[in-house]
Amino acid sequence: MTRLKRSRDETDNDHFGMGSTVSLLNGQSGSTTNNNTQHVDSPASTNGNGDADGWQQVEGRKAKRRKKQSQKQSDNYPSITHSSHARLQASVKISDLQNLALYLLADGNAPQWISVRHHGAVRKVVVLMVPGLEAGMFDNQIPLLSTEEETADGAKETTGDGHSATGDSSINSQPVPRKLNISPDDFYPVRLVRDRLPEPLQPLSDVFEHIWPIRTPGDDKYARMHSPLAAMLTAPIVKTREEKKAKGPQPPPEGKAWRNQRTPVTELLATTDELCEGGYVLHPAHYEGTPLAQAEIARREANKSTASDRWVDVPGIPSLESGDPPEEAIQKGSVTAGRKVFAMDCEMCITSPSGVTPQVFSLTRVSIVDWDGNTVLDELVKPSEPITDYLTPYSGITAALLENVTTTLSDIQRKLCSIFTPQSVLVGHSLNSDMNALRMTHPFIVDTTFLFPHPRGPPLKSSLKWLAQKYLSREIQKGHGKTGHDSIEDAKACLDLVKQKCEKGKAWGTPEASGESIFKRLARTNRPKRDKVHPSGEDEPRMGAVVDWGDPARGYGGQAKVTIGCESDAEVVAGVERATKGDDTNAVVPLGGCDFTWARLRELEAFRGWWDKSKLVDSDALRSSTQAASVEETLASVVKQTAENVQAIYDSLPPCTAFIVYSGSGSPIELRELTWKLGQAA
Repeated sequence: MTRLKRSRDETDNDHFGMGSTVSLLNGQSGSTTNNNTQHVDSPASTNGNGDADGWQQVEGRKAKRRKKQSQKQSDNYPSITHSSHARLQASVKISDLQNLALYLLADGNAPQWISVRHHGAVRKVVVLMVPGLEAGMFDNQIPLLSTEEETADGAKETTGDGHSATGDSSINSQPVPRKLNISPDDFYPVRLVRDRLPEPLQPLSDVFEHIWPIRTPGDDKYARMHSPLAAMLTAPIVKTREEKKAKGPQPPPEGKAWRNQRTPVTELLATTDELCEGGYVLHPAHYEGTPLAQAEIARREANKSTASDRWVDVPGIPSLESGDPPEEAIQKGSVTAGRKVFAMDCEMCITSPSGVTPQVFSLTRVSIVDWDGNTVLDELVKPSEPITDYLTPYSGITAALLENVTTTLSDIQRKLCSIFTPQSVLVGHSLNSDMNALRMTHPFIVDTTFLFPHPRGPPLKSSLKWLAQKYLSREIQKGHGKTGHDSIEDAKACLDLVKQKCEKGKAWGTPEASGESIFKRLARTNRPKRDKVHPSGEDEPRMGAVVDWGDPARGYGGQAKVTIGCESDAEVVAGVERATKGDDTNAVVPLGGCDFTWARLRELEAFRGWWDKSKLVDSDALRSSTQAASVEETLASVVKQTAENVQAIYDSLPPCTAFIVYSGSGSPIELRELTWKLGQAA
């Protein structure tokens, strides 16, 4: 949904809109306030003196000069309208909503699916994501109220003189079915008629006039839905232009965009902080002789990851500098930089008793390949504890395979210590799990989950199978559900991903490779800076804010000027008002507020069970919110509260603010089930 907020003393004539699952067209124009202005209905209208964008022509001695009129004296109030003569050939996409925001605030191209009038007068844009809000709720394909509730509610809908909302009191006993007649094949918006909406959704008709069908990007071949957050918050990289001052989108400054650049593997090594955040047990080379040494030793003792717990630190590496090879050993132009690179993958089984948490995973197979893809080691390992679950669909390990195996964990540790040297670099996918199973530490790690981060940021991680599909055009782990994974195959896939990274550069496989944060794009716009209502921010670049559950500074919010973490939808509502209006003390939000704000309401998503349980931080908060709700809470009550929150955000917005509401996607549950079935059939 989208709407332009007007000041209270201005009339509300036309209406404009748009949105994802839901959207509105609500265009407005200011009323005539003096003899120098007049209202013109044409999208390309000018003021009474023939000049556009709120400027008045004043005759000078030698040339015409422009004189800015005040808002109250201008009829150039911004509006967004959908032409009744338009012929849409495809559905509107989330990227189209993003482009609209960029057009209103930055250097985006003019949208073709709607008409924007006086877009330069738009001061702020607020984009609200409401997962769980579906178009089917508006036409009763997803019932919110029982038949009895609908009938009772409909019988009460009469005007003050005893007539029904339709003007015929004779039909009160048989209310008009609440149905908007939304066609899944229609690309056009559908008008929100209050009397035809379920009661919980009626507040939205006071804010928006239409809903639009919006498509979320995805990959039909692999039955994957792409992130609706990325579709809105990651803007495509603009190609370099010969004329730097040309109108339209501008490319990032030199050196800021991704380009092919050979990179030594040593530049891909995980830092100490990355290893800590990734759950690795640190090798002493990372902290020996530093103030952190005692704290790290104490932590290893507390986590039972010392030598007395059968852990082994690869020997002969007293410091990180000791891993540097001599200059004569480094071949010029070589991406290995004199290092010996090994890709490793392990398979594990569960050895903890059934029902006991946390589960204990023990090593059952270890596979290592060198830089040329040759197998260095591939051995089965017999755990010292009885196996309670072989995890055959994933590990490929069976009781028959381990029946005659005598190799122990200690045997493998000794072999690895003879293979690994101070110049060795270990490559793997979520390698911390493998190192924990091996009970070993090594200081030089290249983890593909760090190199190819999940689009939505940590703690989410892209699967190795998906990375191989996307970047290597390779199908791996086809035995999932039957014969399990092939650790040699997985190790080679990790190795090839790293080789590709070395050839293309560190930015390859990250959001910066094909796009840039919308917040960066806004900050470098050549449009007038900040909100003109607040001259104190005149010389500052446009600012963005993220208001979301949990810690929005992670992932996409990391590029925003302001991040506001919340634990409820009520806090999100308050956070949006704070982000758009600013703090009086300038503490977190600069005076005058942010130009672009992205926020998300999640209580409806939580109630419907749509959130991904792998998002530990957010899902814990959502689950607590759901459990705290009354046992009598229904879908209708949650939808009603969500609609009221949307209305509350709209009411808090300053004038000339474009308000966009989108749901992100339909139910992800069916897609998850389909993905699982495809994996089983592979």
